[in-house]
Amino acid sequence: MKKTMQAMNRVICPSCNDDHLILKYVATYEYSYILDSDAPGLKNTNELLPHMYDKREQKDTQQYIECRTCGISYPCYFDRWTERMNKKALQDAVNSAYLAKQHLDNT
Repeated sequence: MKKTMQAMNRVICPSCNDDHLILKYVATYEYSYILDSDAPGLKNTNELLPHMYDKREQKDTQQYIECRTCGISYPCYFDRWTERMNKKALQDAVNSAYLAKQHLDNT
Protein backbone atom coordinates (compact mmCIF):
# COMPACT_ATOMS: atom_id res chain seq x y z
CA MET A 1 0.00 0.00 0.00
CA LYS A 2 2.83 2.41 0.83
CA LYS A 3 4.40 2.01 -2.62
CA THR A 4 1.05 2.75 -4.28
CA MET A 5 0.73 5.96 -2.27
CA GLN A 6 4.24 7.00 -3.32
CA ALA A 7 3.39 6.39 -6.98
CA MET A 8 0.23 8.49 -6.61
CA ASN A 9 2.33 11.40 -5.30
CA ARG A 10 4.69 11.40 -8.29
CA VAL A 11 4.66 13.90 -11.14
CA ILE A 12 4.42 12.06 -14.47
CA CYS A 13 6.06 13.01 -17.77
CA PRO A 14 3.26 13.24 -20.37
CA SER A 15 5.71 12.31 -23.12
CA CYS A 16 6.86 8.92 -21.78
CA ASN A 17 4.57 8.38 -18.73
CA ASP A 18 7.54 7.93 -16.41
CA ASP A 19 8.10 9.69 -13.10
CA HIS A 20 11.84 10.42 -13.22
CA LEU A 21 11.55 14.22 -13.28
CA ILE A 22 13.99 16.72 -11.87
CA LEU A 23 13.63 20.49 -11.41
CA LYS A 24 16.67 22.35 -12.68
CA TYR A 25 17.69 25.94 -12.03
CA VAL A 26 20.52 27.28 -14.17
CA ALA A 27 21.96 30.72 -13.45
CA THR A 28 24.79 32.65 -15.04
CA TYR A 29 26.61 35.26 -12.97
CA GLU A 30 29.32 37.76 -13.79
CA TYR A 31 31.86 38.34 -11.02
CA SER A 32 33.97 41.50 -10.96
CA TYR A 33 37.23 42.09 -9.10
CA ILE A 34 38.71 45.57 -8.78
CA LEU A 35 42.39 45.48 -9.72
CA ASP A 36 44.74 46.66 -7.01
CA SER A 37 48.37 46.12 -6.08
CA ASP A 38 48.21 42.90 -4.04
CA ALA A 39 45.60 40.71 -5.78
CA PRO A 40 42.48 41.16 -7.93
CA GLY A 41 39.60 42.29 -5.77
CA LEU A 42 39.63 44.58 -2.76
CA LYS A 43 38.79 41.61 -0.51
CA ASN A 44 41.72 39.47 -1.73
CA THR A 45 45.19 40.07 -0.33
CA ASN A 46 47.59 37.26 -1.29
CA GLU A 47 45.70 35.26 -3.89
CA LEU A 48 42.56 35.39 -6.05
CA LEU A 49 39.80 33.63 -4.14
CA PRO A 50 36.77 33.34 -6.45
CA HIS A 51 34.27 33.80 -3.63
CA MET A 52 35.87 37.11 -2.59
CA TYR A 53 34.44 39.20 -5.43
CA ASP A 54 33.70 42.92 -5.35
CA LYS A 55 30.53 42.75 -7.46
CA ARG A 56 28.22 39.98 -8.69
CA GLU A 57 25.54 40.41 -11.36
CA GLN A 58 23.07 37.75 -12.46
CA LYS A 59 23.11 37.71 -16.27
CA ASP A 60 20.74 34.87 -17.12
CA THR A 61 18.51 32.32 -15.45
CA GLN A 62 16.52 29.31 -16.61
CA GLN A 63 14.23 26.98 -14.76
CA TYR A 64 12.84 23.80 -16.21
CA ILE A 65 11.61 20.37 -15.31
CA GLU A 66 13.51 17.64 -17.13
CA CYS A 67 12.55 14.01 -17.60
CA ARG A 68 15.56 11.80 -16.93
CA THR A 69 13.96 8.98 -18.93
CA CYS A 70 13.11 10.58 -22.30
CA GLY A 71 15.14 13.82 -21.97
CA ILE A 72 12.30 16.23 -22.71
CA SER A 73 12.35 19.49 -20.75
CA TYR A 74 9.42 21.62 -19.68
CA PRO A 75 10.10 25.33 -19.12
CA CYS A 76 8.74 26.68 -15.84
CA TYR A 77 9.28 29.53 -13.43
CA PHE A 78 9.09 29.40 -9.66
CA ASP A 79 9.84 32.61 -7.81
CA ARG A 80 9.01 31.10 -4.43
CA TRP A 81 7.95 27.76 -3.05
CA THR A 82 4.66 27.82 -1.14
CA GLU A 83 2.21 25.33 0.28
CA ARG A 84 0.23 25.66 -2.98
CA MET A 85 3.17 24.13 -4.87
CA ASN A 86 2.01 20.54 -4.64
CA LYS A 87 1.87 17.53 -6.94
CA LYS A 88 -1.19 18.85 -8.76
CA ALA A 89 0.40 22.26 -9.41
CA LEU A 90 3.61 20.65 -10.70
CA GLN A 91 1.68 18.18 -12.88
CA ASP A 92 -0.42 21.05 -14.30
CA ALA A 93 2.77 23.00 -15.14
CA VAL A 94 4.31 19.99 -16.89
CA ASN A 95 1.10 19.20 -18.79
CA SER A 96 0.69 22.82 -19.89
CA ALA A 97 4.30 23.01 -21.15
CA TYR A 98 3.85 19.66 -22.94
CA LEU A 99 0.68 20.84 -24.71
CA ALA A 100 2.37 24.12 -25.72
CA LYS A 101 5.31 22.15 -27.13
CA GLN A 102 2.94 19.82 -29.03
CA HIS A 103 1.14 22.86 -30.48
CA LEU A 104 4.41 24.46 -31.64
CA ASP A 105 5.61 21.19 -33.16
CA ASN A 106 2.37 20.87 -35.16
CA THR A 107 2.43 24.38 -36.62
